[in-house]
Amino acid sequence: MITVLGATGSIGQSTLDVVRRNSDRYRVFALTANAQVDRLHQQCLEFSPRFAVMADPVAAGCLRQRLRESGCATEVLTGTEGLRQVAADAEVELVMAAIVGAAGLLPTLAAVEAGKRVLLANKESLVMAGALFMESVSRHNACLLPIDSEHNAIYQCLPHNYAEPEGRAGVRRILLTASGGPFRTTDLESLRRVTPEQACAHPNWPMGRKISVDSATMMNKGLEAIEACWLFDLPVSQVEVVIHPQSVIHSLVDYLDGSVLAQMGNPDMRTPIAYGMAWPERIDSGVEPLDLVKVGRLDFEAPDRVRFPCLQLAFDAVATGGTSMVTLNAANEVAVDAFLNRQLGFCQIAELNREVLEQLVVQPADSLEQVLEADRLARDRAGQLLRSDRFGWGIC
Repeated sequence: MITVLGATGSIGQSTLDVVRRNSDRYRVFALTANAQVDRLHQQCLEFSPRFAVMADPVAAGCLRQRLRESGCATEVLTGTEGLRQVAADAEVELVMAAIVGAAGLLPTLAAVEAGKRVLLANKESLVMAGALFMESVSRHNACLLPIDSEHNAIYQCLPHNYAEPEGRAGVRRILLTASGGPFRTTDLESLRRVTPEQACAHPNWPMGRKISVDSATMMNKGLEAIEACWLFDLPVSQVEVVIHPQSVIHSLVDYLDGSVLAQMGNPDMRTPIAYGMAWPERIDSGVEPLDLVKVGRLDFEAPDRVRFPCLQLAFDAVATGGTSMVTLNAANEVAVDAFLNRQLGFCQIAELNREVLEQLVVQPADSLEQVLEADRLARDRAGQLLRSDRFGWGIC
């Protein structure tokens, strides 16, 4: 039985496609969404989950009525408590954690605390509360499998005994690949006039709007670097980013003996999703086999940290530690939302993130309460800056 947190997003839809292709192995226990009633309604009619959860109470009421009219017996829950309930239920074996942003932290933690196999596509859980999260995984004997294509690739390339000192000793570094997004070669002056539509037009991966913007600024890769430090228990000095425009190599592990192992495949999230669902087995994901002759060439380049200042902000935040990573993530969520609503220019996303980091004092992040308070303070400060003359409400 599987619960899909964030069923209406791109990861959630890809997960359900894998379920559809392997209906003899998997049944859906619960599906959740924020406010997309139409899509969740259709998913409930197809997969007949025991529960559906809407974060938005008005949307929950609407979904409840529509399911009743359709003769569907799915019970509708709402809010954070509903999310935590379906993530931790005793009947659930797998939890796909695909809620975007800080909203995914509490339900994902609930799944960990219940000892589930957690398929982690919500990087913010580790960005915000990495030490607390990984300690909880260990304490509750949960099985944590990364679903981001980069971390899933690293997981596949690491030695089977990586958890042991002798397995870890041979690893020199990990290399996170990045496509470079839609603006890899755009001149810097033109970046100031980028629209939300342009930023969301990723050249390789179909993604939601928020993650697409993060890819365009390379904040997504910065958050992934932070996630990698926690997942693989590595200092940031052993995590590097390399631009790979084709998105065929999903990440690499560099070993002390000179070997470099890479995981390759077509850019389709169903591959890491199927890997996580069936691990240690392999199942059909629906992804086309990789045709290397058709690919033809594989290119690599160093990331331009002048063009992508958000990437450097993320590396600085993980080096600083404490609540700095919480602050950066919260400020970025506010900034991206403002950009998508045409209240902030593309270049100002990094500027707003930097201002919030500089203005808030770094505190310890030793408890969930401290993490959530740091998140609140950063959102408040980002909102204040947006309303000030410093940023205004226009395209930069």
